[in-house]
Amino acid sequence: MTETIEQITVTGRFLSVSRLVWNRFKKPMTGMAERIYDMNQGLADAGEFIPVGTVVAVPIPLPKGYEDITPIRLWSQSG
Repeated sequence: MTETIEQITVTGRFLSVSRLVWNRFKKPMTGMAERIYDMNQGLADAGEFIPVGTVVAVPIPLPKGYEDITPIRLWSQSG
């Protein structure tokens, strides 16, 4: 699956990784909390809640069939 990485800065207190996933995706994402812990070394050592100011890398799955397409020009821009 194709994905991109989003950097999220924690701005509020008492935010857990599970709550961060819910706030970002608005639905359950199986295995996402584990992936976030894998991508952010030391995050698990912070405890149940992520400290304010922490930047967390979150993988964002792209829709099926998504391709990064470079646009083509039908006409040249000669001047």
